[in-house]
Amino acid sequence: MKLKKFLFFIILLSLLLYSQDRKVLMIIAFENFRDEEFLIPKNILEKNGIVVDVASLKKGIAKGMLGAKVNVNLTFEEIEVKNYEGVIFVGGTGSQTLFNNSYAIKLAQDFYKNKKIIGAICLAPGILAKSGILRGKKATCYSSTTDILKENGAIYTGKDVEIDGNIVTGNGPEAAEKFAITFLQLIKK
Repeated sequence: MKLKKFLFFIILLSLLLYSQDRKVLMIIAFENFRDEEFLIPKNILEKNGIVVDVASLKKGIAKGMLGAKVNVNLTFEEIEVKNYEGVIFVGGTGSQTLFNNSYAIKLAQDFYKNKKIIGAICLAPGILAKSGILRGKKATCYSSTTDILKENGAIYTGKDVEIDGNIVTGNGPEAAEKFAITFLQLIKK
């Protein structure tokens, strides 16, 4: 009986330690990120034992297009890629301010170089395209961003959700749940 309790304790402890190590970073614009594209993936990840950190240009309370308020606990300069299994770039009209942001572009490149899982939804795949990591890869995005993807060498598919290697892209708020589940499946591999 003692052996069974001991084994149960060891298994439980290893599961707790394993889930505590699993972290994902979500990048949002400080103003006008798309609420559903943040809230739905964050909820799905957390329900599956993934710790989620939120980063933006500055710390404080960021505001979504539909009024969601989110506490940003990291600036781009504070991010250490090695601490995360993946990153999600959240869309919304505010994400366009990150298309040419050197920190956002470098983050996408660093996560890619370190073979982490990378996600971007709605307008945010434009950040990945500008970083160069979508060159020759299949991707999708919100319709107003297709030219940016194509100009930067991505193969635009128009699907709700697209996977190419370790990169997942989604085309908008309606695809947020499918995008999040797909991202989670890649994290769990």
